[in-house]
Amino acid sequence: MSSTESVSQAPNSSRIADDFVPRRWLRGGNAQTIAGNFMNRANGLPEPEERLFQIKEDVQILCHCHWQNERQKRLTLIIVHGLEGSSNSRYVIGTSNRAWARGWNVVRMNIRGCGGTERLSSTLYHSGLSQDVEKLVAGMIASDGLQRVALAGFSMGGNQVLRAVGLWGKNAPPELIGAAAVSPACDLSISADRIHAAANSLYEWWFLISLRKSFRRKAELWPGRYDPTLLKQVHSIRDFDEHITARYMGFAGAADYYDKASSSHVLDRIAIPTLVIHSDDDPFVVLSEESERKLRENPQVTFLHPQHGGHCAFIGEASADGADDGRWPSARLFEFLAQAEATGAR
Repeated sequence: MSSTESVSQAPNSSRIADDFVPRRWLRGGNAQTIAGNFMNRANGLPEPEERLFQIKEDVQILCHCHWQNERQKRLTLIIVHGLEGSSNSRYVIGTSNRAWARGWNVVRMNIRGCGGTERLSSTLYHSGLSQDVEKLVAGMIASDGLQRVALAGFSMGGNQVLRAVGLWGKNAPPELIGAAAVSPACDLSISADRIHAAANSLYEWWFLISLRKSFRRKAELWPGRYDPTLLKQVHSIRDFDEHITARYMGFAGAADYYDKASSSHVLDRIAIPTLVIHSDDDPFVVLSEESERKLRENPQVTFLHPQHGGHCAFIGEASADGADDGRWPSARLFEFLAQAEATGAR
């Protein structure tokens, strides 16, 4: 059975079709990825409530919250963006818009220091900061009396979400009914190598420009703490992580950081219903054979691995009435979490 015909058996008897078909003029991984980054998404969200959450003494994160009436009775979807993204990234807005239309609460999380919040955190951010996700979930349940919560992460945010639920294991908060990760960067080292390949120079250049700007802003806001001259040694993502991320975030080097921050080590410990979506033609995020094995063998994980889709894109045909914008991951995510909520899995 081909990847576009298969049906994945999810926990608690839910079944999610692995049936992605790319839009006719977006067949390749690069076409999907680039279009996904630039195509507008519908935004019918109301004005958000801005909330600051204390992670530790010198670290706060900013969330944009959209509350339905009687928020405690609604499912709350917390969305975590990817590398150099923010709560305003197109895929975050698009997913939030559709979740809101379903009657769910939506919390758009900014990873520490992202989305123009460099002054709120004395530290940099990195892919392994799953503790921020854990503290946000616990804090929101406690402060808002939320009864049902779900997590969704994209790319780097997907790694953080999977790392959080893996480290929780069987001790995840009972209010957490499920999680989802789209194009998660579970294996940081091999993905850093892939994005440095000549064919992916455009993507690496794009991220490096943004990372350099972010680091310079951080150095300006926290004088004497960060040395912008280190950027002279940075010519790749791995260089940035070797000379900056590792240096300032307590790792021995890029290899040590990639090993400790990758969710690949804990995928087999995930104990709540979790959806993982990854395309075979993702240009720069790669899953190792070991990670794929853990995902397929974990009975709590539904792993959708279509041949096409690019990175955080998966753009199919939109419906004629406009009700479906053709963003396949959002549809699968909502289907999966709705089933998890209905079955009362936790």
